[in-house]
Amino acid sequence: MSSLTVPPPTCLRRPLVVPHRHMFGPGPSNAPQRILEAGAKPVIGHMHPEIFEIMSDIKSGIQYMFQTQNRVSFAVSGTGHTAMECAIFNAVEPGESVLSAVNGIWGERAADMAERIGAKVNTIVAPPGGFFSLEEIEQALIQYKPVLLFVTHGESSTGVLHPLAGIGALCHRYDCLLLVDSVAAMGGTPLYMDQQEIDILYTGSQKVLNVPPGTAPISFSDRACQKIFNRKTKPVSFFLDLSWLSNYWGCDDKPARVYHHTGPITAFYSLREGLAVLAEEGLENSWKRHESAAEYFHSGLESMGLKLFVKEKKARLPTVTTIVAPHGYDWKEITAYIMKTHNLEISGGLGPSVGLVLRVGLMGCNSTKASVDMVLAALKDALKHCHKSKV
Repeated sequence: MSSLTVPPPTCLRRPLVVPHRHMFGPGPSNAPQRILEAGAKPVIGHMHPEIFEIMSDIKSGIQYMFQTQNRVSFAVSGTGHTAMECAIFNAVEPGESVLSAVNGIWGERAADMAERIGAKVNTIVAPPGGFFSLEEIEQALIQYKPVLLFVTHGESSTGVLHPLAGIGALCHRYDCLLLVDSVAAMGGTPLYMDQQEIDILYTGSQKVLNVPPGTAPISFSDRACQKIFNRKTKPVSFFLDLSWLSNYWGCDDKPARVYHHTGPITAFYSLREGLAVLAEEGLENSWKRHESAAEYFHSGLESMGLKLFVKEKKARLPTVTTIVAPHGYDWKEITAYIMKTHNLEISGGLGPSVGLVLRVGLMGCNSTKASVDMVLAALKDALKHCHKSKV
């Protein structure tokens, strides 16, 4: 008689079935077959020389994508939230001042993370769909004297592309590091880490790169490393400690790499392939393609009588479009109808934009006129068949 009290689950006797869907929400995006096949290659050891070569390729790809020569550039084992914590946990010590520019959910999350490690957190807040001027940022830098300013480049909850010009230089004038979240924007709109004097920059694998979620490219400037490697206290997280991670990724001057954690080997394969696809197309071509698809999409929406949530054209994120929720409709019914009828994902708002918008992501291989036509047709169909209140 078996000593087991929990029997084998019957659900696991069924074969795994995953439907194919058009992933036109704010992420994750569809992964092309080439990237999926890369992730299916054989597993080898996380300290094997072949893996170190793949990791070196990834570092080079990140430096190209970020337009940086920073030596400390690598991919965190985890999603964008992991990279956000890696940046904050390393750059900030308990009691230090942090300023978060909040114009959506990601500024809120960054403030929460900094508070959890004992930082003195202050925020400046813009309404959903808004962003900050250099004057507003400078006033806050003078008032709060932070060691770190957090800015979201592509605010996927509201569809805002935040201008970055001048912010890095402003931060450095006031002895402050600039941390930029470009998870939703990277690869889809111009960004130059070194030229724009960004100290810490990160993104995610599952947006424009079309790589399955699970790795998060990140880079630290020499200025950021100077502060981090001269901390008075250890970072609160061993897993995200930059001194260990920079060694594991071969970013320091030490002759040998020391075991830190077992990296997600097959995820590294996929990330390398996604970076290769971007390099083959070329950054500038990718930027232009995303801008062209977004303009085509916005024109189509306006011809349908729908309104764009972000008023200023220059502040519209080309990768994630926010549409004012159509008056009289239940946004949940619209998204559910489109999913059921067209096998296509779009989503509602997130955080401060809940109930206000519909969000459509056109990222990487999904950023095409054919994808736009598909979304427009699905929206037209939904508005025709979903219930509209007369109130």
